Amino acid sequence: MQDLLTFLGASPSRFHAVENLCHTLDGAGYTRLSEGRAWELAPGGKYYVTRNGSALLAFRIPRKDFTGFMISASHSDAPGFRVKENAELTGPDGYVRLNVERYGGMLCAPWLDRPLTVAGRVLVRTGDAIETRLVYVDKDLLLIPNVAVHMNRAANDGFKYDAKCDTIPLMGLEGTKGSFRAIVGKAADCKEEDILGTDLFLCIRQKGLVWGADGEFLSAPMLDDLQCAFGCFQGFLAAKESASVPVFALLDNEEVGSLTKQGADGTFLSDLVSRICEAMGRDRASAVANSFLVSADNAHAVHPNHPEYADATHRPAMNAGVVIKHGVRYATDGAAQAVFTAVCQRAGVPVQHFSNRSDLAGGSTLGNISNSHLSLNTVDIGLPQLAMHSCFETAGVKDTEYLIQAMTAFYGCVFQEENGRFTLA
Repeated sequence: MQDLLTFLGASPSRFHAVENLCHTLDGAGYTRLSEGRAWELAPGGKYYVTRNGSALLAFRIPRKDFTGFMISASHSDAPGFRVKENAELTGPDGYVRLNVERYGGMLCAPWLDRPLTVAGRVLVRTGDAIETRLVYVDKDLLLIPNVAVHMNRAANDGFKYDAKCDTIPLMGLEGTKGSFRAIVGKAADCKEEDILGTDLFLCIRQKGLVWGADGEFLSAPMLDDLQCAFGCFQGFLAAKESASVPVFALLDNEEVGSLTKQGADGTFLSDLVSRICEAMGRDRASAVANSFLVSADNAHAVHPNHPEYADATHRPAMNAGVVIKHGVRYATDGAAQAVFTAVCQRAGVPVQHFSNRSDLAGGSTLGNISNSHLSLNTVDIGLPQLAMHSCFETAGVKDTEYLIQAMTAFYGCVFQEENGRFTLA
């Protein structure tokens, strides 16, 4: 559990999360590839490649000819506030605020009245090149203040937030005008005039923690979806070699539809499969037919104060195992459910099931979007959590380990399909 908390604490943005995983892969002997260069892959080789600094694919080539691909996909982004260009807002009445916009379907209320800062990346001019530098302003820099209940008597009666004013963070008073870019430049170790572009987001300052009467709960920022990313990654690293190519995929922009070059609706994953097949002389169509995708994105636990929002026969509990997600927004079908259930049984991992209440649409995830570019047998799974899309979410302390066990077994399998018959070797 401490390893997960350490990873989350070191990953205040999607860019930091990818960079942290890259460092781990470097230490484990993986070779970094560049999309813009030819790849020389060898049996027994271990490789990874990034796109945009916010998406990552890692894979291993078996020592013998491979049957197909065993892939997991999770996402690096989380709902929150994106900092706009020309960010400073001067006034009213001597205040200096920061201009931000909502990113994804977020819960607004938890962001208010707590210390905030910014994290992400800046693009810096360095001679004849443009360099990417990660930024985390390590100070209590911002706060979004609530309006006092004396002035807003509707504050506790279903108040609707106005994005252009109610969720704008306060940075300082009139004397701080013009300081935001200087603060970012200092964090990036560059002159502010050398900053050519930014991708910055608000983040909370509170670190993750374990709590509860018996220490049964975990609360932290960005559990959706870095908890699944961490579990899948650890399973990927721990899995034994098989006659399949294991692929760990961490993609970006799921919370805003995946419609980017680094998102599930881009070509990143399908490009990787094509390049591996070409490099190893493998027929792509037959390899894809004998492949399996686990789309791993957290699921809803039954809420302790509002159990009525859960479907009558689908009531996932924290610390009770991995959740298979069903419904028209998910890629899971009976075959995929059966295969992944068999994997979990092999690993000794309990399985739960989730379906949205029939009158609540719920969200979608990576599975169906990825399948529009790479047609695979796919199951949508997650770990049960509370307060999804809050800036501080809650899950069970046991479930990450359940996912690691399941994915370790998954990545060690060889999947084959023949006319409706499925085998796992």
